Amino acid sequence: MVAQSRTWENRLLLLAGEAWHVGTVAGNFPIADEDTLNKAYDDCEAITAVHSRSFHMASGLLPLEKRRAVRALYAFCRITDDIVDCQEDAVQQKLEVWHHDAFSNHPPVDNLPALAWTDARLRYQIPLRYAEQLIEGVSRDMVQKRYATFEDLATYSYGVASTVGLMSMHIIGFSGAEAIPYAIKLGLALQMTNILRDVGEDWQRGRLYLPQEELAEFGLSETDVDAGQVDDRWRAFMRFQIERNRQLYAEAWPGIAMLHGDGRFAIAAAAGLYQGILDAIESNDYDVFNQRAYISTWGKLRRLPGLWWRSRN
Repeated sequence: MVAQSRTWENRLLLLAGEAWHVGTVAGNFPIADEDTLNKAYDDCEAITAVHSRSFHMASGLLPLEKRRAVRALYAFCRITDDIVDCQEDAVQQKLEVWHHDAFSNHPPVDNLPALAWTDARLRYQIPLRYAEQLIEGVSRDMVQKRYATFEDLATYSYGVASTVGLMSMHIIGFSGAEAIPYAIKLGLALQMTNILRDVGEDWQRGRLYLPQEELAEFGLSETDVDAGQVDDRWRAFMRFQIERNRQLYAEAWPGIAMLHGDGRFAIAAAAGLYQGILDAIESNDYDVFNQRAYISTWGKLRRLPGLWWRSRN
C-alpha cells in the first residue's frame, strides 16, 4: 500500500499557528494562598498517578515546579476527557461549568484541579487557544464516532494530543516557533499509539478511530473489527499503521533538542516508553481485541538509560 500524501501537516500547522499568534497574558499572582495551591497541585499529582503510570513516571523526571505544572495540565486534560466520556444527560452542562472554571483567571478555590491548572497556565503563559482547541477536539467524541481518512484522524489527534504537547512545551521551555512542527508530530504519534492499543476497548464504546479508507484498502470492514479476528489482512493493516507511527516518532525526535535542557529527558522518556507499546502490540501478534498492550514497570525502567543517552545526543 502506498501512504497518503501528507497534506495533513499543513492543516495542523495552521491550527497551531492560530493559537501561537493569539498568545496569552500573564495573570496577577497569587491566585490563592500557598497552602491551597499546594493542595491543588497535590490533587493533580494524584490524578496523574491513578490514570497514567507512564506519564507519571516521565513527568517525575522534571524539576519540581515544571513537574507540578505538567501534572496540572494532565489533570485539566483528564477531567475534560472524563466529562465527555460520561453517559449522563448533563454532559454539555458539566462541560460548560468546567470550561468556565478552567478558563477563568480566578477559578473557585474549591475546584482544586482548575486552580492548579490556572496557576500553571498563567505562570508559564500557555496560549489559551491551545486549551480551547483541546476541549473542541475532545468534544468531537460526542458527535463523531468514525473517521474516513488519516487526514481526518490527524486533525482529531491534533485537538486531543498535539495541543497537549504544545502546552507542555511552554512549561518546559523551548527555543522558538521552529519547535512547533515537532511537538505536533509527537502528539500525533502518541495519540495514534493510543488508538492502535485501544481498538477493542473503543469498539465496545461504539467508536472506531481507524481510518475507514485504509481499512478498506486492506480488505477490512467494521464487520471484521466487530469479529475481533486476527488474520493476515489485519496483521498487514496493523504493520502499516505501526510503521507510520514509528516514522512519526522518528520525525518528532529532533524537536527534543529544541527544549530546555532540564526537560529533554522527561519528553524523551514519554516518547520512548509510549513507543514501546508498539513493540508490545507486535508481541501480542497484533491482537488488540483481547489483549491490552503495555510495558511492565521493569520494562520501563530498563528503557530509561538508553532514552537518557539519546536525549543528550
